[in-house]
Amino acid sequence: MKKMLSVFALGMALLFCFSGCEKYATHYNATAFVHSNESDSAFMSFWKFEGNMVFQLKCKQAGQSLAYTAKLETGSATVYYDCGDGKTELCALNAGDETQSVLEGLKPGTVYVIVEADGQCENGDFHFDIK
Repeated sequence: MKKMLSVFALGMALLFCFSGCEKYATHYNATAFVHSNESDSAFMSFWKFEGNMVFQLKCKQAGQSLAYTAKLETGSATVYYDCGDGKTELCALNAGDETQSVLEGLKPGTVYVIVEADGQCENGDFHFDIK
């Protein structure tokens, strides 16, 4: 019985370690939603989206930049990034907004890009590229 409890406790500890390792979590409800996340680029395109989507990009050397484009037909959303200094706003979109810009001077390592919808958004398109 002690052996079974030890194995169970070890299994629960491993499960906790594997599930609790991510810095940010994705959770959403979407319709006609397409997304991709590669090491140096990510995108999401949707008809309806509610919640948040987290992308992980890799900055391989100091000084690289994050190029991004975003547009949203209805609703509002905020895009944040974190490359080791905490969650910082990248851009905010409201109904009918469209933006295109570049964030310069990234540090090497993981760059988290978080898209957070404020309620339900419609007809959105977001693209992120490490250059």
